[in-house]
Amino acid sequence: MLKKVFASAVFGVEASTITVEVNVDKGIGYHLVGLPDNAIKESNYRIAAALQNNGFRIPGKKITINMAPADLRKEGSAYDLTLAIGILAASNQIKAVDLEKYLIMGELSLDGSLQPIKGALPIAVKARAEGFKGFILPVQNAKEAAIVDNLEVYGVDNIKQVINYFDKKDPLEQTIIDTRKEFEKNLDFPEFDFADVKGQEGIKRCMEIAASGGHNIILIGPPGAGKTMLAKRLPSILPPMTLYEALETTKIHSVVGRVKDTGLMAQRPFRSPHHTISNVALVGGGSYPQPGEISLSHNGVLFLDELPEFKREVLEVMRQPLEDREVTISRAKFTVTYPSSFMLVASMNPSPGGYFNDPDAPVTSSPAEMQRYLGKISGPLLDRIDIHIEVTPVPFDKLSDERKGESSVDIRERVTRAREIQTKRFSESDVVHYNAQMNTKQIRAYCGLDETSKNLLKTAMERLNLSARAYDRILKVSRTIADLEAEAQIKSEHISEAIQYRSLDREGWLG
Repeated sequence: MLKKVFASAVFGVEASTITVEVNVDKGIGYHLVGLPDNAIKESNYRIAAALQNNGFRIPGKKITINMAPADLRKEGSAYDLTLAIGILAASNQIKAVDLEKYLIMGELSLDGSLQPIKGALPIAVKARAEGFKGFILPVQNAKEAAIVDNLEVYGVDNIKQVINYFDKKDPLEQTIIDTRKEFEKNLDFPEFDFADVKGQEGIKRCMEIAASGGHNIILIGPPGAGKTMLAKRLPSILPPMTLYEALETTKIHSVVGRVKDTGLMAQRPFRSPHHTISNVALVGGGSYPQPGEISLSHNGVLFLDELPEFKREVLEVMRQPLEDREVTISRAKFTVTYPSSFMLVASMNPSPGGYFNDPDAPVTSSPAEMQRYLGKISGPLLDRIDIHIEVTPVPFDKLSDERKGESSVDIRERVTRAREIQTKRFSESDVVHYNAQMNTKQIRAYCGLDETSKNLLKTAMERLNLSARAYDRILKVSRTIADLEAEAQIKSEHISEAIQYRSLDREGWLG
């Protein structure tokens, strides 16, 4: 007897429906076809034990299972439940009424209990799009899948519940989530707050500008100056995620199985990979392409601590995603694209010893050592970083001051207002949403300068020996400063402040 059961495979952040055809016939044998990987080929051992421990069995007949489309590679252990239910239905051990109306997935333990799967959210989105009535999956993934409306989601603990449901013995409890309510409930404030930072008012101002315009930023300073502390607090002043951004971010984290029990991610991600990270782990890829750190930080912050310690080729592969805000991974038979619109925050010591031009420094570096150290960061990568700021150590009187600094809540309000101005400005564009994303045409349109500002910028570029690449960056940053002050026109004071944030372009740093 032939039975069809439906499952799904995830490629990139999109899912494709897989039809599992199970045929039980005269003879003996177990044949699983349709390009399954080793985890799927081993499933018959898990299925046999799970069925045996729940009062069922794999029939001693010829079982042929085809996973269609047969030319699409399938991977992972999430098909165990699909195959088990298909075998039971095809061998008439269960009635399996309305089986074709449901999408079924889950990894089986030997006692029949279910383990969580990856990619529940993209699978649920596809199930709704293809008109399935319901989605049966492990209870650990139920909240994540229930974000999708107009689809019945049933979280189950073991295979026995699924069998009883299709035999019409026991109903399953539907998981229902009010997505908007859940989203607002999870908008709790992050644990890190700018109020904890003593002194560093200039740097806080710089972080506020970076958050307002979505600008990439690099912090340069000696050890213990507070670079990491400041970077960790940046997500707390970014505008709250919209529901669309939250869904998009949750989708990516769902693919790698990193969604918590809350279901929808409401906090902006903050990723801080170690400097020993490989190209594939940072950008994404592998034989079965998976999203890397830059995609996991989509709509959030990617923090690269001690930037020159990263392998040069690792930093170079980031150049294209920084520009395009997406990563495309190509394989012989398919191509996947992951979004990667993130804010890059990098930090570095000014020299190998950590101290720059400080006569009292415990460790000093020669000019040649410094040049070699700074030379690890390429010009094209620095091209894509709008703001360079020097972080100096906090003096004792500031550290010992009992007064609290300005809180992240207050700074976030100003940042959100500036972002709203930009959203309105770029409302007709699908790809540009804030100042850092402006192309040359938009810079010319929205960053007009009066004569005084033009002369100031010209003088600065000549005197400070600023490179040509700094020109557009200064205009973008000055546009953001003007937005923070709700000014329609860029003024000379906005330009002069933006010029201060180009430390690495000045002579004496990178030459």
